[in-house]
Amino acid sequence: MTDSPAAGPSTTAVAAPAKLNLYLHVTGLRYDGYHELDSLVAFADIHDTIEVRPSAALSLKIEGPFRVPLGDPADNIVLRAARALAEAAGIEPTARIALTKRLPVAAGIGGGSADAAAAIRALCVLWSVRPQAEDLATMALALGADVPVCLAGKPAFVGGIGEELTPAPRLPEVPLVLVNPLRPLSTPAVFGAREGLFGKPARFDETPFDAAVLARLLAERGNDLTEAAVSLVPDVATVLMALENVPGTLLARMSGSGATCFALYKDETAAARAAAVIAAANPGWWVAMSKLLAAGA
Repeated sequence: MTDSPAAGPSTTAVAAPAKLNLYLHVTGLRYDGYHELDSLVAFADIHDTIEVRPSAALSLKIEGPFRVPLGDPADNIVLRAARALAEAAGIEPTARIALTKRLPVAAGIGGGSADAAAAIRALCVLWSVRPQAEDLATMALALGADVPVCLAGKPAFVGGIGEELTPAPRLPEVPLVLVNPLRPLSTPAVFGAREGLFGKPARFDETPFDAAVLARLLAERGNDLTEAAVSLVPDVATVLMALENVPGTLLARMSGSGATCFALYKDETAAARAAAVIAAANPGWWVAMSKLLAAGA
């Protein structure tokens, strides 16, 4: 998904696509309490949008179906990203930022992290700044574990606590259905509820050329946070069962720490049929048809 200018001559609009953990293994616990991961992260073509334009001060306006109250501006990740970028560039953070929120919050699909990454990319254009790659990487990780991969914007194997990125094989543009029961899940709470042994890294070199091959590779892996998420929000298990029971589903899985789950389909017709069936049976859920972005955002 490419960045595109909005209507105004000095306005830049950038998509903040949903992040999907196609698999996620928790491989260890560091001395500082952070968990180490091995995950294949990709992006879907459903997204929030960040729009920036010149202003005498820094401000943020949030719109869209999943708009949440701004609260303390000092705690908002988009504004923190803007301030961090301005500090790294040695300039004053002056911009009018508009966020159109189409993705559920606290949903395991990197909404806030994707928004922060999109803000950095948009403001680099607006302010005509080009920070060094290592400075961007440090800034991104300080904002959140998912921000580095969202800033990179391409499918990647993620290691460490989110800072280690290795390019993944090219992925097919597989049709998807994303479902969230509209029950927020706290990432720290899910990690805190995780029990059992740690998983092992499970990266692969094979290039999956279609949905069936990708589903086979992912079926040999999993999401080590699913059981913990279900213990906190049992609706996650209900969503997974709903996806698994729809004809045409190749694989169903929770993304990140939940509660969003996704399923892979061989074609758009099967995905559209599944989305319609699930939405009709569960009117209180968020159900969205999408597809993987083969080359990222």
